[in-house]
Amino acid sequence: METFEQIKARVEAGVPGAKLVIVPNTSPSAQPSWLVDNEHALGVARFLLDDADLRLDYASNVTGVDWPDTVVKMSVKVKRLVAGVENEVEEIVEEKKPGYLEVVYHLYSMEKKHGPVILRLRTENRTEKAHLPSLTPVWRGAEFQEREIFDLFGIVFDGHPDLRRILMWDEFKDFPMRKDYVGPDDYEYEPTPHDEVLERAKTHQEVKA
Repeated sequence: METFEQIKARVEAGVPGAKLVIVPNTSPSAQPSWLVDNEHALGVARFLLDDADLRLDYASNVTGVDWPDTVVKMSVKVKRLVAGVENEVEEIVEEKKPGYLEVVYHLYSMEKKHGPVILRLRTENRTEKAHLPSLTPVWRGAEFQEREIFDLFGIVFDGHPDLRRILMWDEFKDFPMRKDYVGPDDYEYEPTPHDEVLERAKTHQEVKA
């Protein structure tokens, strides 16, 4: 198979307007990935499937990732009046970086016996703009995995053929796999609570009493 950079160049040439950013990986596997712009994600997916040399016909794994808001501290130099004299001093300022949700696709070719090629899609934020294009129309094996991510992370996959809960019940609120998720203190529904769950159930019952 070609190098990651060579494939990137061919994809961008084959899908006009597509923007692929290589995301390095510093882990022992050292497998880089592509961050794909959402507008052209479906076109890029079709190219990877249809290209005669790639034939990435199998989405083996689709994973959700939550990146919450973060605060970055940085040192900046500013001018301040000190005893009537303007001096340049160093101050620490905080910059808030909005969070986002991410979906990671691991792709292989069963026909060519190569892979993985890893794609990343990112939402604009974690609230009202948590939408991504579904890649199920290209890789049908992504259908249930995208449903699971919708259920547990709250990402809405536009164009998914059957986007509904797959693990949690319809009335369930919130998204259990998000990093800021807080579990309920009401464990009365558990038939045999034990250990920490039992202690929290007792506390909840005492408060109600």
